[in-house]
Formats: sequence, C-alpha cells, structure tokens
Amino acid sequence: MRDLWQVLVRQRDYRLVLGAGLISLTGDWVLRTGLAFYVYTLTGSTLASGGLLLTSFLPLVVLGSLAGVFVDRWDRRRTMIATNLLHAIVLLPLLVVRDESMLWVIYLVVLAQGCLQQFFRPAEQSMVPLLVEPRHLVTANALNSQSSDIARLVGAALGGVLAAVGGLTLLALVDAASYLIAMAFLLGVRHRAARVVRERTTGAVRQLKNEWIEGLRICVAGPAMRLVFVFGLVTGIGEGAMSTLFAPFVSSELGGDGTAYGLITSSQAIGGIVGGLVAAAVGSRLSAAKMWGFGALVFGLIDLVLFCYPLVWHSLAPAFVCMIVVGLPGAFLVAGSMTVIQRLTDDASRGRVFGALFAAEGVALLVGISAAGVLGEIVGIIPVLIVQGLGFVIGGLVVLARLPLLSQVVASEEPEVIAQGSSDARV
Repeated sequence: MRDLWQVLVRQRDYRLVLGAGLISLTGDWVLRTGLAFYVYTLTGSTLASGGLLLTSFLPLVVLGSLAGVFVDRWDRRRTMIATNLLHAIVLLPLLVVRDESMLWVIYLVVLAQGCLQQFFRPAEQSMVPLLVEPRHLVTANALNSQSSDIARLVGAALGGVLAAVGGLTLLALVDAASYLIAMAFLLGVRHRAARVVRERTTGAVRQLKNEWIEGLRICVAGPAMRLVFVFGLVTGIGEGAMSTLFAPFVSSELGGDGTAYGLITSSQAIGGIVGGLVAAAVGSRLSAAKMWGFGALVFGLIDLVLFCYPLVWHSLAPAFVCMIVVGLPGAFLVAGSMTVIQRLTDDASRGRVFGALFAAEGVALLVGISAAGVLGEIVGIIPVLIVQGLGFVIGGLVVLARLPLLSQVVASEEPEVIAQGSSDARV
C-alpha cells in the first residue's frame, strides 16, 4: 500500500493523467455500449451492428503504426490535450442523427474517433514512464489497468440506460463532456518534454517513411522485443476468437440468456478492479517479467477451466467465479507486459513501438474474429475457445522460460533497442 500512496499522492502529474484517462474511458464505454444498443434499435439489423464494430477496428489496423511516428515527433502532453478536444468536436454530428437514413453519420463519427485514439493511446503509454520513478512503473501501469476496468464497469452500465432515456443526443453530450473534463485535467499537468529539433536529411515524406519503418524494425530487432511482438499476435488472435464466440458459448453451452451474458461479461471488470489494486500494491516488489509470465499462465489456466467445465457440469455459477477470479492474473499480465515494453524502449522511439504493437494486435484480433466465425461452425465453440486459453498458457510458459533474458535486459540502464539513424537533438 505504500507504493500506492507514493504514486497517487506524491506524483501529481501522473494522478492527473490517470484521472483524465479514467474519465474519458468511462465516456467511451458509455458511447460504445449505448451506440450498439441504439444502432440495433434503429435498424433492427445485426449487419449494421457488425459494421459498427468493424468501423471501430479499421483505424487501429490502418493508422495505428503510422500514428506512433507522429507521437514520437510531437509533445505527448499536447497530443493528449488536442485529441481530447478533437474527440469532443467530432461527436457533434451525432446530435443531428434522427433516423436510419443518417446511419452513415454514426459510422463516420466512430471512424474519426478511432483515428484520434491511435494518437492518444501511444502518447499516454509513452508518457507514463516520464511521470513516475522507475521503481513505481509497475504500480502506475497496474493503476492504469484498474482504471480501465472501472471505466468499463461504470460506462457500460450507464451506456444502455442513457441510450434508453435520452437516445443518441444524451450519449454524445455525456461522452463529449467526459473528453472536455479530461482535457482540463491534462492542462494541469506540469511536466514539459524537452524540445526536439529534427535535422531533415531527406524529404518530409521519405523521412516519415523511414521513421515508420524504423518503428517496425524495433519491434523485431531484439529477442526480448520479438517475444513481446509474437506474444501480442498469438494472444490477440485468441482474444478475437473470444469476442466472437463468448456470447454463443454462454447461450449454447451454459444455457444462459442475454441478462446472464451481460452479468458474466461485466463480472470480469470487478475482478480486474481488485486485481489492479493488488498488482499496484505489490508492483515494486515483483519483477515485471515475472508478473507478465505468471499472469499470462494463470489467466490461460482459468480460461481453460471456464471453457471446459460445461462438459461435465451444467451451471452458470462457475462462469461468474472464473470471470471474477481471472481479473487478478489479468491485471498482473497487463501491468507486467506494459512495464516490460516501456523499459525495453527509449523515449525517442516509444510511440512508434506502441503504435506498431497496437496495430499488429488489431490485425490479430481481426484474424481471430474471422477464423472463429468459421471454425466455430466446423469444430465447435468449446474447442476454439480452448485454443484461446492454450495461447495464454503457452505464451506465459515461454515468457517464464525467457526470464533470464528479460530480467537482464529490463534491469539494464539502456533499452534493448534504441532507434538507429535518428537525427534528433534534444536541446
């Protein structure tokens, strides 16, 4: 608890960034949940709902990696402030949507928000190591994970209610307000990055291309970063399968209805909140690599129990228990892996690395979603979900097997890979 106190009370700038993220994420979940409800009510079409999900994924796959280049060029605080302001502005067209004929406006807004998010996420993750002491980085990342679960729990619950009460207008206003409040928090951050002067040795477009390629190269340049990259791809495919088949799993294998599905899904956020608190409290006492490896291993084992128990026991209760309990290793997994990535990279290239990793995981999610839809019909729901659990188990075992490498690189004063050929001069 001492670590929590030192991070939350003594690190003012980090506290403001954490609060801004919590508020804006809550607004995101309000809009995301409410939009899904509103679009289906408006159209009665599952195809329209699926199109909404696809639209939200496209910017991650297409823009995610390139956005990281600009994050490394720009001041991270200003980037986060600007994206929050733009988020609030691009929500305004939702106020004029009245019927199905204006569904395209909703898609455009979701697409614009997705594009802005590709700049915000790498900037936020790149800025955290600059706001806390190195020994408190795991604690800070655990608190970030916990705030995501709190936002999901509160925002998802509010989204459906607000959509039913005030429709799309109320959803847009609430989400816009959350971005403006978050922007006010970020304006209070005192940290200022050193000014970066870039010597242009080539044309602007060519230099942009070179920096983008450099970010991709960094992701596979060293053995530790390759492990991070491959782990993200494997587990991303599994998560895509999970997002596609979990509702059919609850319905067909557990015999639950829509209410049961909603409660089971939201129960993971409860476990994640508790898990994030535990991870934050003990973060400075544990190796980030060990947290990542053991978190992934236990996460996968609990998933396997969840997916296999319906073969011998027909009850909803174990599903609730598993979804709550899995939140603890999930929090350790997120906090540990995020800390490892931050320590494997230097500040000049961190935005590009996060952008590339997020984009790769987006591709993996789409692959998992597509494959699960087909394989679920051919081999069944449970076998596909078992593969998802095995992905985390095997990934965790591989991480634990490479602990000597990870511990050596992460504990060193220099990152494993520093961008080569960079023409930055910090003054």
